[in-house]
Amino acid sequence: MSAYAIFDISVTDPDRYEEYKRLAPPAIAAYGGKYLTRGGTPEVLEGSWSPSRVVVLEFPTVEMAREWLASPEYREARALRHATATTNAVIVPGV
Repeated sequence: MSAYAIFDISVTDPDRYEEYKRLAPPAIAAYGGKYLTRGGTPEVLEGSWSPSRVVVLEFPTVEMAREWLASPEYREARALRHATATTNAVIVPGV
């Protein structure tokens, strides 16, 4: 069953974050992941959530999404994201 990793990212260092955007895609692809949306201007439909940068990734399974997040291939990119942005993230299974 597919799984979705959903991120709300607030970039604090845009110049260095560009390097993250270069490093992340190969690690995501290595675990069967693909971008469904990355950035753009979110439109709030209900509630008070005001996301900055929404990223949605699709993986073959929840386990693959977890493996990617903790993987050696993503380690450098993840550290860079933590240094250049604040993030809220969830993984949810598909239906």
